[in-house]
Amino acid sequence: MSSALVSGLLCAAELPDLRSVPADLAVPPMTTSAPAAGKRVRQTTPGWENTAVHHALYLPRDWKAGGHLPVIVEYAGNGNYRDRFGDESHGTVEGSALGYGLSAGTNFIWICLPFVKVDGASKSNAITWWGDVAETKRYCTNTVRFVCERFGGDPQRVVLAGFSRGSIAANFIGLHDDAIAATWRAFFCYSHYDGERDWGYAGADRASALARLRRLKGRPQFICHEQDVGLLERYVKSTGIESAFTFATVPFRNHNDQWILRDIPLRRDARAWLAKTVIVEK
Repeated sequence: MSSALVSGLLCAAELPDLRSVPADLAVPPMTTSAPAAGKRVRQTTPGWENTAVHHALYLPRDWKAGGHLPVIVEYAGNGNYRDRFGDESHGTVEGSALGYGLSAGTNFIWICLPFVKVDGASKSNAITWWGDVAETKRYCTNTVRFVCERFGGDPQRVVLAGFSRGSIAANFIGLHDDAIAATWRAFFCYSHYDGERDWGYAGADRASALARLRRLKGRPQFICHEQDVGLLERYVKSTGIESAFTFATVPFRNHNDQWILRDIPLRRDARAWLAKTVIVEK
């Protein structure tokens, strides 16, 4: 084990565990009931009805038919993950939390999207990595359009968020081509970042990541990481891309999105950033 890695592990162990701060929010469970205000439900976008593909839709407590609300779209981290601090990620749409913590369950429609796995004629949610990238993008854009049309989401105020794999997906999926890149108003990236390192899949190299990042075109990104955001900040600045970047360190040792369910200064800062981001100039 390298001395740098040992030093990093020791520093992480010295940081507080997020469980030392009581949660003030609990994410509603995903049910199979009909969409309604204050409920989080399992839903499948038209065109995928005969597959196992699904997303989670949450309509805020103040939702009313005929309204026009901003939308948070979220991607989950990789599944099959557990670390020495007991942090886990199952890679499922129902396991995500960022959108609920950022909105506190009001004022925003919240969608947790899957990465879509294609196996012959069978399609399902991918627990790790991207599944079929083209199908994942297609499900994403169709679902955002469907939710905006059916439930009053504002297509001009759609924010893409993600944890770990989902954070990488903000650019890898969200800026993958010009068509999907046009969907987003802003991006909330927690833990890891597209191009930060080569994870070994096609397009993970920095040249490809830079091509995607160029599609950002000045839009805001809130980029945060547990323990220290410095590595991500240095990488982003090294690209030479100028945009409305905000960098922040999550002050816990945990690789876990549950910090967003706790009343800490960073969450207040993130909420203020989000509120400012979705203001529509008259």
